[in-house]
Amino acid sequence: MDTVSVNKFRDNLKTLVEQVVSQHEPLKVTRRAGEAFVVMSADDWEREQETLYVLQNQDLMRQIANSLETHTRGQGYTPTNEQMDEIIGI
Repeated sequence: MDTVSVNKFRDNLKTLVEQVVSQHEPLKVTRRAGEAFVVMSADDWEREQETLYVLQNQDLMRQIANSLETHTRGQGYTPTNEQMDEIIGI
């Protein structure tokens, strides 16, 4: 994660925000007399929230672990070619 001072952030706001959005990389902004803050795109923030939800949900994590275990043993669900086409959007 790149870091810039709040002064540099203010002076280059448009460019830095465009960089954060297009590169999907958060930017840490430091302040001389206060806490630093992070700038990230709304899409990236929503993705982070979804990830946190899954990681904090014990039932979902259990399902993922069980799925990985059956897949590793070769006993997992195998979709048909038609289902795979639908999944990957062909």
